[in-house]
Amino acid sequence: MPFNAHQFPRNTLIRMYRHITFTIALTLLCGISFAQLLTSHQDQYKLHIRKASTSIKVDGLFDEEAWDKAETSTDFIRKFPNDLAIPIRRTIVKTTYDDAYIYFAFTSYDSSTHVIQSLKRDGGHEMNDAVGVVIDPLNQRTGGFFFVVSAFNTQTDDQLNGGSDQLSLSWDNKWYSATKRYADHWTAEIAIPFKTIRYKGDRKLWGINFLRSDLKTNEYSCWTRIPINFKSYDLGYTGSLLWDSPPPPAGSNMAFIPYVTGNLNSNKENNQPLKAGGNAGFDAKVALSSSLNLDLTVNPDFSQIEVDQQVTNLTRFNIFLPEKRTFFLENSDIFSGYGIEPIRPFYSRRIGLDDDGNAIPIYGGARLSGNLGSRTRIGIMNMETGRKNGYAGQNYSAISVNQGLFKRSLIKGYFLNRQGFMTEAEKQQDPLKAYGRNAGGEFAYSNLKGTWNAWLNFNKSFKPGIHTENTYGSTGIGYSDDKFSMIVDVTSVGTNYYTDMGYVERIENYDAARDTIVRVGFKHLFTEATWRIAPPKGKINRHTFNLSNYRVVNPDYSLNENNLEFDYQLEFSNTASLNAEVSNNTVQLLFPISFTDATPIPVARYKYSNGSIKFNSDIRKTFNYFLMAGGGEFYNGTVKQLQTGFTYRKQPSLSFTLAFEYNQLRFPLTYGKTELFLIAPRVEISFSTNLFWTTFLQYNTQNNNFNINSRFQWRYKPMSDLFLVYTDNYFTDPLLKNKSRALVLKLNYWLNL
Repeated sequence: MPFNAHQFPRNTLIRMYRHITFTIALTLLCGISFAQLLTSHQDQYKLHIRKASTSIKVDGLFDEEAWDKAETSTDFIRKFPNDLAIPIRRTIVKTTYDDAYIYFAFTSYDSSTHVIQSLKRDGGHEMNDAVGVVIDPLNQRTGGFFFVVSAFNTQTDDQLNGGSDQLSLSWDNKWYSATKRYADHWTAEIAIPFKTIRYKGDRKLWGINFLRSDLKTNEYSCWTRIPINFKSYDLGYTGSLLWDSPPPPAGSNMAFIPYVTGNLNSNKENNQPLKAGGNAGFDAKVALSSSLNLDLTVNPDFSQIEVDQQVTNLTRFNIFLPEKRTFFLENSDIFSGYGIEPIRPFYSRRIGLDDDGNAIPIYGGARLSGNLGSRTRIGIMNMETGRKNGYAGQNYSAISVNQGLFKRSLIKGYFLNRQGFMTEAEKQQDPLKAYGRNAGGEFAYSNLKGTWNAWLNFNKSFKPGIHTENTYGSTGIGYSDDKFSMIVDVTSVGTNYYTDMGYVERIENYDAARDTIVRVGFKHLFTEATWRIAPPKGKINRHTFNLSNYRVVNPDYSLNENNLEFDYQLEFSNTASLNAEVSNNTVQLLFPISFTDATPIPVARYKYSNGSIKFNSDIRKTFNYFLMAGGGEFYNGTVKQLQTGFTYRKQPSLSFTLAFEYNQLRFPLTYGKTELFLIAPRVEISFSTNLFWTTFLQYNTQNNNFNINSRFQWRYKPMSDLFLVYTDNYFTDPLLKNKSRALVLKLNYWLNL
């Protein structure tokens, strides 16, 4: 098929930039009119907190006199499946404090049975019968804390960033809770140390909200009214927590967390025999002020972290795997929040891992993060890694500053630096690896309600000898309410825009004919519109219609790819759901690509369409399952897909999950065919809220790997753990020939100073 260079007019793209920039400016002016919204919201929802007259024992009983005198809040509002009604079951909240703790008492009316996915910490609230507290001590909507307790006293905690609607669940600290279960209700008593919460002691008004998830009725409710299109923990919709006097000083908060490990390792793939070893290091957390934290790590070890979940990749580009290492997750948003999802200047997985994902020794690092003032947030990080297997040692530095503007907007700037410790010969062989630097800024606008969002960013990279095509910029606008949402984004990435500490999805193109990587910059226009219909009653909770278009052009404005996709989702009141999706694709393939071991697919323009349908059963059931079938055209061939799986859960101690994926690719002539299998069983046993055993198996023919990861965890004291981890890897072809295996024992201890 001959090359057909479809032109995307340059003046059209320029006009698009102008229109979006004008729309952003207009949105900024209109958004100021919402300045009174939060005030009126907090005037409507008020809760007074008074100092406890007696000591409180955290046991879930509420039999102290202090609870009799505490103010009560009972009028929760349904959040899901719609925000227009009173919850089916009532929730009561009380709060009080003493010199060391702030206390919360929940009474949740319920049946005698509960939906609990696991007893493991940080299980969240969306899949468990649970209650939660959202605290914004500065009442600025820029940051806060989230504490959740399930009916079986499983704890979840996280820091909240006002600019993000996602939880990382990476922030961990000491706090206390207890629950009691009865025939018609359950109780949760929570004590949070003041030193755990960063705040200024002279503030008598905090932002506060409470939430409850009741899985048996598939209902989520909150103390304040939050539109259905926002998360339950959104900081823009908190009520008022009014103190009878300024809260007591938070006090110092310092923690020293040493660890030791012992291990046995063998690597038959690289002819390395079985050997024994050990390691030791520590982390430290120091509260420098009420809102500024210093985190230190020396010789960190991440052997207890669960292995990556493997996926089948049918794209032309590398996939984005999530970060799981706790040190990099905590407060990560201040570094990783730049750019858009497929283009991130900072991606922490580039630190301590080589290009193939193998661990590189990290000597140590430090991170300073927090608030310098009520509207200024900073992050400073420095990490140093050692040399291994020809991969030179590196120093990674990152600086980020966020300044609040208006009510919920931010202006942000960053600088990143990777410096390689290379010999002169190594620098001459590959000068681009000597160093890589990035700098940029971003304006992120949100009106007070959070319905309108807009962004404008510019980024530049610095490499030896490169001075052109080394920038990345994007601008866009988004709107979301309970029925309709839309997004428009325009992005430009130069061919020489490097991100040694980041990730850009499309810039590296694999040429299968020459077995090499070719960098090609691109520009894209992404548009999406979503319409939601929520029937007021019945067996259907919501219909969702989504239409999106993703258009990519090359540096010369010729077409690279266009993807038009329509998706429909039907959500039932019993938590089951049905999804149907169709897509139409046009790809101007720049380089030969192969999904089989046969002749690569040639350079040409390909037009193809495919679709899929997926059903998820009631997730509350002891046995639930999903089934997806799809297929259609794929470049010059066809694809057939089947995914299925089930979960068996014996509450609250046992969960067994099996996922299966099959992809059949068939191409004409000499381009070959292949069948890809991914089988992933997983069993998790919770002996108690402190003792867990998880085994995860993954059989992936695309990666030619069968992985076994079995992890035993004993939390013998709060935040202190003993891990025993066994990992084994085999080839799938030849069948089950061993690659490597390891057994690791790790002990850490959380010591408050």
